[in-house]
Amino acid sequence: MSRIDLHLHTTHSDGSLPPADVVRLAHEAHVTALAITDHDITTGIPEAIAAGQALGIEIIPGIEISSRYGESELHVLGYFLDWQDPELSARLATLRESRHRRNPQIIERLQSLGIDITYDEVRAVAGSDSVGRPHIARVLMNKKVVTSAKEAFDRFLANGRPAYVPRDLPEPADAIQWIKAAHGLAVLAHPTWVKAPEGTLTNLVRQLKAAGLDGVEVHYSTHTPRQTREYLSLAKQIDLLVTGGSDFHGVTKPDIEVGIGKGGLHVPDHLLAKLKDAASRLQ
Repeated sequence: MSRIDLHLHTTHSDGSLPPADVVRLAHEAHVTALAITDHDITTGIPEAIAAGQALGIEIIPGIEISSRYGESELHVLGYFLDWQDPELSARLATLRESRHRRNPQIIERLQSLGIDITYDEVRAVAGSDSVGRPHIARVLMNKKVVTSAKEAFDRFLANGRPAYVPRDLPEPADAIQWIKAAHGLAVLAHPTWVKAPEGTLTNLVRQLKAAGLDGVEVHYSTHTPRQTREYLSLAKQIDLLVTGGSDFHGVTKPDIEVGIGKGGLHVPDHLLAKLKDAASRLQ
């Protein structure tokens, strides 16, 4: 049974495996097309393309951009975009710089709690220019301060916890327009994460569509069957494309596997044709 996976992270952002290894796992899971959607960076795409060509897997250039929605974050996925676009690269660089300003402050707060950790250790674990809280979580795991990334966020790194520091982020409409300016499709990632007041998600998605949103990530590793049906209905109601992906990260989300999520994820490969058709009209 063939499937696609349009939400995957590598060592170029906060994943624990390089692009070639992620593509290999996708091949083993019978994935026929995938998108590398690293946070705020596109440097993993060339390696993924080369690995995909060797294994017969189609690689879709992607990105995941965080934006500010109220006191929380809203993530926007981009697909089929010109990942080498100079303007997009400059905009993504500003987001990575905001992480570099924020991360040392998080480290200082952890140190004030008596935890032996340095930013140099975090950057070494990251191994790329896209450094974030999941890398800090991995260092805390390596040092046996916590047993999992979830514990690291629950105890220290999540909003409202003692080491949390807010980050400079664009508005959702701006993130969408960054993707559109690079000739890509803009998709709302994991809508279940969106902290919209009860009953207002539909209105929010309508507003995002007016700003250029093209689709909704309906199929996702942690969506319940009821949520999947709800988001599918939402996409149809507002006339948006349907996408899906595992949000694979590796060690920081060890229960999520490429292609199958927590075991029951299946993103139908027929969705890809509609995405390609929509993308072709943006070129």
